[in-house]
Amino acid sequence: MPTFCRTFAPAVTRRDALRTTANGFGLLALGGLLAQQQSRAADGPLAERKPHLKPRAKRVIFLFMHGGPSQVDTFDPKPLLAKHDGKPFPGQKPRVQFAATGNLLKSPWAFKPGGNSGIQVSDLFPEVRKMADELTVIRSVHADNSAHGGALLQLHTGSDTFVRPSIGSWATYGLGSENENLPGFVTVCPTLGHGGVANWSSAFLPAAYQGTPIGHSGIQCKDAKINDITGDMATASQRMQLDLLDKMNRKHLSTSGPDAALEGRINAFELAFRMQAEAPKVTDISKESKDTLEMYGIGDKLPTDNFGRQCLLARRFAESGVRFVQVSHSYKWDQHGELRKDHAKNALEVDKPIAGLLADLKRRDLLKDTLVWWGGEFGRTPTAQGGDGRDHNPHAFSMWLAGGGVKGGFVHGATDEFGYYAAENKVHMHDLHATILALLGLDHQKLTYRHAGRDFRLTDVKGHVVEEIFA
Repeated sequence: MPTFCRTFAPAVTRRDALRTTANGFGLLALGGLLAQQQSRAADGPLAERKPHLKPRAKRVIFLFMHGGPSQVDTFDPKPLLAKHDGKPFPGQKPRVQFAATGNLLKSPWAFKPGGNSGIQVSDLFPEVRKMADELTVIRSVHADNSAHGGALLQLHTGSDTFVRPSIGSWATYGLGSENENLPGFVTVCPTLGHGGVANWSSAFLPAAYQGTPIGHSGIQCKDAKINDITGDMATASQRMQLDLLDKMNRKHLSTSGPDAALEGRINAFELAFRMQAEAPKVTDISKESKDTLEMYGIGDKLPTDNFGRQCLLARRFAESGVRFVQVSHSYKWDQHGELRKDHAKNALEVDKPIAGLLADLKRRDLLKDTLVWWGGEFGRTPTAQGGDGRDHNPHAFSMWLAGGGVKGGFVHGATDEFGYYAAENKVHMHDLHATILALLGLDHQKLTYRHAGRDFRLTDVKGHVVEEIFA
């Protein structure tokens, strides 16, 4: 009988298999961690949600000019103001004024047409004027409060008297985040005054919807960072600690009942864990091209450097899927005196960065679904204060929107012949908020949250969508 020889392959141990297939335990552990992360994010408060309406914009960048830029010196030309310079205002001044003002004061700056649309923009903003065909300028905005604190609250939250959720919080609550590893709402170098954290607070909405601050107005943007975003502990060890903490917190919740603050901390821990891999990359602008940095006016000795960095971060967060990004030029636009000197200095700091942001978004094909919103908490009086200054004026001011489903090269509304009061197609702050939400695909009347026995919304019981500005 012939003898058959069989050759057997050497036995493969489990250890060898794990080492030679998929890099062993390390990759298995990483895969498990990533699966846990994705599961938590998909079920979490920032999970992406469907809008009420067909959205025209996916996200918002709000360029906040803290202090109140003068409408009659920026985007609302008034020839009669120049003609009657130094004369008494012929109309009735508001019954309640922040302070006394004198006679009419003409603008120190000339207005010129920009783009093919010919929108009149003052010499304060020569670079933004070049982008006029992207703008919808609303010249008839008005609000209710002549003091910075109340006006900032109304601008950000819809209420000038009560703590309410910020518009960024409402937008994130309604739509969630496009990126599970970043917050839905980021505010870069926010103001610490005139309401401070209340301006980016989620108030009675779950804490996951509050704004995440990057630095604050007291420091330069180049030094701003997200605190405690990275640590020295290995990812797997962090995950084990978080899982134990989560188990303990949820056990406490099972006996204590609902606790919004504790639930917010649980979600914050999870988001911070996920942010470690992505947030540092988004905030690192070192790999941006020289051309891009120049476009935003970024350079150590340039007056545009600080705000240019903020605008570039806004673009980077927007393209990374953050729903609502705010940058703040704080607190500089409150010229009760020395209007000519200080408005010129302020505009110089922001003009090129803003135009750069618009141009950069457009060349990256992001402007079409990113709504850029510019403005302050109120305007200024056409009458003089302190010789060369203007007082607060919530009765008429200009804001503009760009991209994100609005008409380019378009002007909506008008003030009276001197620019004191909104006169035609008036847009109240509630109307502006309703319109921004509608551009995001959110019905301001349906976007509600039950608290203290009633349904609240950003626009309270008011608000009209200004559909005339939609593209």
